Amino acid sequence: MQQHIDAIRESCLQELEKASTAAAVEAVRVSFLGRKGPVQVLMKDLRDVPAEQRPQVGKEINALRDLLESRCDEVLERLRSAEAQHQIAGESIDVSLPGRRRYRGCQHIVTKMMDDIIDVLVAMGFSIQDGPEIETDYYNFEALNFPKDHPARDMQDTFYVAPDVLLRTHTSNVQVRVMETTKPPIRIIAPGRCYRNEAVSARHHVFFHQVEAIYIDKNVSFSQLLSTLDEFLQHIFGRDVVTRYRPSYFPFVEPGMEVDIRCSLCHGKGCTMCKGSGWLEVLGAGMVHPDVLRNGGIDPEVYSGFAWGLGVERFANLKYYINDLRLYWDNDIRFLKQFQSV
Repeated sequence: MQQHIDAIRESCLQELEKASTAAAVEAVRVSFLGRKGPVQVLMKDLRDVPAEQRPQVGKEINALRDLLESRCDEVLERLRSAEAQHQIAGESIDVSLPGRRRYRGCQHIVTKMMDDIIDVLVAMGFSIQDGPEIETDYYNFEALNFPKDHPARDMQDTFYVAPDVLLRTHTSNVQVRVMETTKPPIRIIAPGRCYRNEAVSARHHVFFHQVEAIYIDKNVSFSQLLSTLDEFLQHIFGRDVVTRYRPSYFPFVEPGMEVDIRCSLCHGKGCTMCKGSGWLEVLGAGMVHPDVLRNGGIDPEVYSGFAWGLGVERFANLKYYINDLRLYWDNDIRFLKQFQSV
């Protein structure tokens, strides 16, 4: 048995001397000390040794195992240290080369546009409310007076995660949630991310950012909506902005309208930005539908209100003359650097 132990020791030490990489050392360790290695076999053969010799032979086997473990660790540490030194030596620094300029960071242009919109509306008396991005069909559609057969409910327009659970398609889902828990007067905005099942293009994306605004109180009028929108748009696009209002249909407002501003690039003469019309659509708005007020637990005979929703990326497009939504999310530093001074 002693000769067998000596032979294993010598063989392992010779293999370690030949090892030139950390991987080779680990291979030697597994070969001699692994579950199928000769040291483990010695431990199994110990039961065949005469009882009076077994303690001494057991000590010899344990000493062999400890020695080989120690030598493997020593060789492994030496090789790793040599590899590290070699790597450091190969990374010499040429101090004569010019330094690399560190560029100043800035907000993403969509975040900046969102903050500007929120700042204006908060200064006008609106408070901020959040809502869930994963929403039920009730708050996203039904409570907002969407008919059961409305195309927006179809799978090709909405991301459903369960039969009646979806990724919200607008931040209007906050409207009824706030009405259910708050007594008028209500004057809130709901900024956040929305999702729609769109083909990604220069004008559409599967996600976008929206700001919803709603005001409910006694005797809220359509003229208040117009004056509020004019004031808001002048703060965002400048006092010389010219607005235009067109009748339109949205299930949750009655009457509804779309709001245009005169193209700031061609000043109404017609260009590629406005498709030759001289006008740019910026948001949809209207008076809150009586059924939506009822769904929120508010009596439409006593209270009225107005609401509007806008796309943040669209506002950024118009303000900074960006013609492709995909540019915002391509993470191209050349594009983002253009707005460091905005």
